[in-house]
Amino acid sequence: MPKMRFLMPLLAVMLMLPSVAFAAHGHPVFPKDLELYWVIPFVCMLLSIAIGPLALPHFWHHHYGKVAIFWGLAFLVPATFILGFDLVSFYAVETILLEYLPFIILLLSLFTAAGGIRLKGTLVGTPLVNTGILAFGTIIASWIGTTGAAMLLIRPLLRANKHRKYQVHQVVFFIFLVANIGGSLTPLGDPPLFLGFLKGVSFFWTTVHLFVKTAFISVLLLILYFVLDSVLYKKEGSPRPAVNAATAEKFGLDGKINILFVACIVGLVLMSGSWKPDVTFHVYGIPVELQNVVRDVCLLIVVALSMALTSKQCRELNDFNWEPIAEVAKLFIGIFLSMIPALAILRAGTEGSLASLISMVSDPSTGEPLNYMYFWLTGLLSSFLDNAPTYLVFFNTAGGDAQYLMQHVGTLAAISAGAVFMGAVTYIGNAPNFMVRSIAENSGVKMPSFFGYMAWSIGILWPIFVLTTFIFFL
Repeated sequence: MPKMRFLMPLLAVMLMLPSVAFAAHGHPVFPKDLELYWVIPFVCMLLSIAIGPLALPHFWHHHYGKVAIFWGLAFLVPATFILGFDLVSFYAVETILLEYLPFIILLLSLFTAAGGIRLKGTLVGTPLVNTGILAFGTIIASWIGTTGAAMLLIRPLLRANKHRKYQVHQVVFFIFLVANIGGSLTPLGDPPLFLGFLKGVSFFWTTVHLFVKTAFISVLLLILYFVLDSVLYKKEGSPRPAVNAATAEKFGLDGKINILFVACIVGLVLMSGSWKPDVTFHVYGIPVELQNVVRDVCLLIVVALSMALTSKQCRELNDFNWEPIAEVAKLFIGIFLSMIPALAILRAGTEGSLASLISMVSDPSTGEPLNYMYFWLTGLLSSFLDNAPTYLVFFNTAGGDAQYLMQHVGTLAAISAGAVFMGAVTYIGNAPNFMVRSIAENSGVKMPSFFGYMAWSIGILWPIFVLTTFIFFL
């Protein structure tokens, strides 16, 4: 299991916080006029991720978890003295209990179960085979989640191309399609859409209203990938790996029990959104709903069963190790904590420090929604913040009524598409991005830096998003 001992002191402090103040004063809220300088620790957290591996690679590799905690505390400590202990401690506990822990438990379960499924046989990474893997992953991402699809297919893709000289573009396009854009058609695909489902958006609403947009972007990217991979494949001399017929495996699946576990994970997520027992526990003033507790406990049971019932040899042959999920767990605790003020400012809407930004989504003369601005603002903020709360901010800005928004197709489609599609713009835009990058680096692929990856995404995705805007959102 990944070593997460660095979290223990933090969690201990959180759990020792008194709940009396919370009970006495109710849910504390940030002031509407919270200044933008509170976002500085979050910006520094992002810059650390971007610059640390390049400027101080040895230090970063051994201490990135400590750096993440430092930037989280860089917000929490001064805010405690200036904004008040009750307010800051409440949001810190709430963020860990209701956002971070469910987030990391879900990722851990998908990482463990999907990482126990091994495609046997020898796939040869030709342009056609690679494009087929990307297309298949894009299709299934909406049904088993972008994390599940990414963890299932990234290792077979890397093994198929082990003999190739040029591999970075394969992983980059995999992140674009499988870890992000493919998850846009159901609430199972990506967390923002699941939050929309919880708010009353019909399960198949995005399937109907984002299908053409998703297909348009996916087909363009697959064509572009096929052309690029074909050019590079020929430049390499169309290499073929040496295959020993005596030891070659027949095609098949090892660790098939994990397919059941992935299905269980999907079912547990759906259960937590549809089962409403109206039972709530208050943990140090934080309301925790029974269905979410049941989900998370069952997900941890799935992790234990997957480890117990999958052979060690299967995981070893699948190049499975805990480093990718450990990296996500360490970095995202810093991201989640330092991001608290940024989300608070966004939630303040037109009364907050980013009022001028939020007001850009409506025509100032008529008050009508500007769908292209909903698409870009939701997307750009989702690229750097957690795309789930960003989706909720703009969902509420558009009225917050699911029945009304489902009738105003363009606005809800723009919010949904922006939150999901533009998660591909940065490594932190969606959690699977980080895990895919880590798995690729563990397999010997020298992945681009934070800004290097953004050069890929801006150069390739933004022109397609601009074209999408003109076709669908104007």
